[in-house]
Amino acid sequence: MIKNKVDYLYYLECDKVALGVNSKKPRPFTDYVWKYQILLRKLEYYVNCKPFPGILNNLIITCIKIRFNKLSVLLGFDIPINVVGPGLCIVHPGTVVISEGAIIGKNLRIHEGVTIGATNMSSKAAIIGDNVFIGSGAKIIGEVTIGNNVAIAAGAVVITDLPSGTFGGVPCKKISDNNSSLNLTPSTNIVDTYFWNNKTIR
Repeated sequence: MIKNKVDYLYYLECDKVALGVNSKKPRPFTDYVWKYQILLRKLEYYVNCKPFPGILNNLIITCIKIRFNKLSVLLGFDIPINVVGPGLCIVHPGTVVISEGAIIGKNLRIHEGVTIGATNMSSKAAIIGDNVFIGSGAKIIGEVTIGNNVAIAAGAVVITDLPSGTFGGVPCKKISDNNSSLNLTPSTNIVDTYFWNNKTIR
C-alpha cells in the first residue's frame, strides 16, 4: 500500500517497467492502459496520504476519480484502490474485474477477461502472492490462496488454493511445475537495484 510520496513514485516506476514502457510520459492519444494505472496510483496516494489539507485534498481526489472512472468505463476495468501491489501490468484493454476483498502482491501480470471475485455473500476474495501471471478469461472465485510465482492459464477457473506451478482447466488443476518466470517481468527486482539507493526516477 502507498504510504508516502516515495512509495508513490516507486509504484509508478515499477508499473512502468512492468508495462515495458520506454517513454517518459504517456502519449496524448494512446497509452490508455498506462494512463489508467497512473491514475490508479495517484488516487491511492491522495486517498492514503492526504498530502494537502482538508478541502483541497478532497477536491483533488474528486477530480482524479472523475478521470479514473471515465477511463475505467472506456477500458472495461473495475479495479479498486489499495488492492494490487507495485509492478502491475494490465496487458490489454478489456474486462478486468477485481473484488475489493482481494489482496494481491507485487508484479501481477493480468490479461483481459479476468475476474477475481468474492462469492457466497462474502466480502473476502483471493489472496494472491508475488509474481503471478493470470491468462485471458481466467476466473478466480472466493477466498482462495494463490502462492508466489504461480501461472494461471487462459480460461482457467480457480476455486481452490494454488501453491506453486502452472494451472489450467475448469476447474483448474496443475498442468506443469513451471512457474510464472517465462510470462512476466519481476519489475520490482529491476527497480530495487537503483531506486531505493538513489531515491531518483529515471
